[in-house]
Amino acid sequence: MVLHTDVEPPVTTEAAPEVEEEVQGRSLSQIAWGRLRRDRVAMISLGVLIVALSLAAFSGIINRLMGHSIQGFNQDLISNEGGLPIGNFGGVSLSHLLGVEPGTGRDLLARLLVGSRYSFIIAFSATALTLFLGITVGAIAGYSKGWLDGVLGRIMDLILSFPLLLILLALSPVLVQRLQATFHLQGNSAEVFYLILVLSLFGWPYLARVVRGQVLSLREREFVESAVSLGSSTRRVLFREILPNLWAPVIVYATLLLPSFIAAEATLAYLGVGLVEPTPSWGSMLESSVSYFNVDPFFLFVPGTYLFIVVLAFNLLGDSVRDALDPRAGRS
Repeated sequence: MVLHTDVEPPVTTEAAPEVEEEVQGRSLSQIAWGRLRRDRVAMISLGVLIVALSLAAFSGIINRLMGHSIQGFNQDLISNEGGLPIGNFGGVSLSHLLGVEPGTGRDLLARLLVGSRYSFIIAFSATALTLFLGITVGAIAGYSKGWLDGVLGRIMDLILSFPLLLILLALSPVLVQRLQATFHLQGNSAEVFYLILVLSLFGWPYLARVVRGQVLSLREREFVESAVSLGSSTRRVLFREILPNLWAPVIVYATLLLPSFIAAEATLAYLGVGLVEPTPSWGSMLESSVSYFNVDPFFLFVPGTYLFIVVLAFNLLGDSVRDALDPRAGRS
């Protein structure tokens, strides 16, 4: 007797092998950018700088659209007695958003934007030249041994011993005339070139010392010794092995150097060294506003506040970049 049952035998299924997800590593730049994106102060500072740089880059187009120029005198906007702007807050209106300049009636927004363009050109150019000189001399001094390191170190000490402000004030007329005669520069080109040249020539030793100290540490590392043992040339060791490991402190130094050069250019323009009228700059606007401070404080408030905001944004961004590139920050 055969019994038939409806119970089916159990079906055995083999478990699918688990596929392990590949763990992808992140470079230092990716880690730093991730930290910056989570830093609210850094993002706000970066946004402010992007707006300021965009306004400076397109200052000519903005002024043409608004119908203003840096030489547009508006005598109908100033009073006959004292030359003060007509209206509140220095003559602020829909056609002149930041008011007008006392005595001339020139639009402050137009002059502020054009002045920021020149200030940024001087600061960025001087920073680029400073980075080139500082990295090159510092890397050569740190990697070389013996008399060359000593000579470059004494040159740095000699340049750092000069009183920069006094030299700038004393040599400005002579060197500007020499630049005009040698390179046939017209207008404010000689003044701009002079400021870039002097700021960078007296600014690179600070970076060179930082780079030299980093190179002294890196040249004893295993990957550098391996490259030397394999017969790599000095040029290859410096530019392919050592310099790529210096970009983090260089970026931090550059972000802190830019606001110092912007403030230095404004200070020199305030003291009379820099662009000449009618070309505006932040320092020349501040110098002109001092005499009107008691009767028109808004004239000083406009360029002073804008300069303060830009320099503060650069400094805050530099601090955030330094924290983001710090490997001991304890953040992922």
